Amino acid sequence: MQERSNIPLRQIEDCNSFVEILIARATLDAKNIAFTFLVDGENSTETITYAELDRRSRAIAALLQAHKAYQERAILVYQPGLDYIAAFLGCLYAGVVAVPAYPPRVNRSLARIQSIASDAQAAFLLATASTLSNIDSRNDQLPDLQRCCRLSTDNLPVGIESQWDMPDVTSDTLAFLQYTSGSTSAPKGVMVSHGNLLANERMICHSFEHDSGTIGVNWLPIYHDMGLIGHVLQPLYVGFNIVHMSPLAFLQQPVRWLRAISRFRAFASGGPNFAYDLCAAKITPEQRATLDLSCWKTAFTGSEPIRAETLNRFSQTFAECGFDPQSFHPCYGLAEATLFVTGAQKRHLPTIKLAKTIALERHEVCLTSTTSSPDVVTEKAVRPLVGSGRPWLDQRIRIVDPETRVPCPQNRIGEVWVAGPNVAQGYWAKKRATSDTFHAYLASTSERHAGPFMRTGDLGFMHEGELFITGRLKDMLIVEGRNHYPQDIELTVEHCHPAIRQGCVAAFSVDQEGREQLVVVAEIDRQFRPRPQFETAHSATVSSATVETVYETKLVGAKSDLDAIRKAVRQAVTQHHDLPPASVALLRTGQIFKTSSGKIQRHACRQAYLDGNLPVWAD
Repeated sequence: MQERSNIPLRQIEDCNSFVEILIARATLDAKNIAFTFLVDGENSTETITYAELDRRSRAIAALLQAHKAYQERAILVYQPGLDYIAAFLGCLYAGVVAVPAYPPRVNRSLARIQSIASDAQAAFLLATASTLSNIDSRNDQLPDLQRCCRLSTDNLPVGIESQWDMPDVTSDTLAFLQYTSGSTSAPKGVMVSHGNLLANERMICHSFEHDSGTIGVNWLPIYHDMGLIGHVLQPLYVGFNIVHMSPLAFLQQPVRWLRAISRFRAFASGGPNFAYDLCAAKITPEQRATLDLSCWKTAFTGSEPIRAETLNRFSQTFAECGFDPQSFHPCYGLAEATLFVTGAQKRHLPTIKLAKTIALERHEVCLTSTTSSPDVVTEKAVRPLVGSGRPWLDQRIRIVDPETRVPCPQNRIGEVWVAGPNVAQGYWAKKRATSDTFHAYLASTSERHAGPFMRTGDLGFMHEGELFITGRLKDMLIVEGRNHYPQDIELTVEHCHPAIRQGCVAAFSVDQEGREQLVVVAEIDRQFRPRPQFETAHSATVSSATVETVYETKLVGAKSDLDAIRKAVRQAVTQHHDLPPASVALLRTGQIFKTSSGKIQRHACRQAYLDGNLPVWAD
């Protein structure tokens, strides 16, 4: 195990930029390991010390300074690994605005990279030589990248780092653009300053109780805010070692994540809700027998709706491995707040409240009880809600009526408004969107702090100082005068038939024949074996599993199988929500629209449905 950091955290908190922090780490923690990367997701490792990371970052910065890139935007196109980290830090060292993006992949659309490069007006593109060669072969698809000055950051001349000059960087200096998830056709670059980063890292450190002896494990993509800010910059801020693997390594074999936690005795690791579901579903009893998760004290979960059922299932599945349910650390955040907004208290079970569904439909809060065993998740009358913790340090939260801009009483659901030093500067080159989102003021003059607030677009309420998220303002379905949360409908659909993939359902409304009607889109699991006698999830007659699995080249089983799935969806949604779907569209595995972090893109699904571009098997 590496030595603890020689730099007191109070000294780090006095820094005005991340450049100052990196220089301090390279000077006083030079020999300590900063990052470890599992090349194959298993045993093959690469490590880098603070001193070597500083040298590589200064070399890249010197290259950028030689091209007079100060305050220009540089899009980063790397495979997961240490090269990505060094390039991002090199941009900070040069005073260049980094624009993290994902690398081009075979048979993957480049539309999002193209849109980001265009919106950011990127002047530079940083990548390894092999990635640049790949991009060159697809030039016709990337007109905006063609206009960038392309720089290879591997195999730089020996000693070039000595040509680096300290840039003029303060807490107000723009550090990078974090492009938000959402529609691939209209990305928005959140402008994050060094001051925003430092404020957010301080909040994360206090909430998660990180110190220099912490060990972390990460599989999240570095170009995503949770991966970058939570797993690259937080370890640098605190001074602890973290082990990285590629997202693909985790998705191919989820056990790799937990093996790394067990092997490196990680204190902190986490991810979105779907990651815990995936582990509970895919990791076998034989694999669980090799795991020791007793070291895992901060299992954070965020980025998408946190489901009580998922926490319960994961806790039960991995209890034999020493996992403590009190390790769960629900949190809430978004790119517009740099990353972190609220987090749970340590050494407590997650707060789970049961809210009356009929009250939620009226945007009212009516809690029936508190539980840590959400076995009633499918009950129609109540909905389990997981608390996302409380604000930390200088963070302020208000629950506001989005129409009147008046703060809501405690028993009302409203839009979550946030203020604090971690709130970003706005959207790049989008003045109107910046004004609408980041410059919101309360209508009430009795408030001591009336604004500005950042509007999150998320709905929720505060209870006993803790934030509960109930849904997205723009995703809310209003059908026949009633409010419906799409995630509630999606959860019902996931449970109504074994063929439907968990976390791969989208519910949205469309205007048909002059009124709003519900559309459900669901992926079919490629591992499902059709059961000809299957009727519904609650009245199934299971025959012997002798039917061959048929996927990818034709429909799942016979037409009757598809009809049974659609029938189960219609019956379940109608029964639990009093809302019969006008359409149920079934997709192949991997066809539903998702963000890079695994969130369902309801708006993209809706638009594709309306345009007739949804790759539907059957509707």
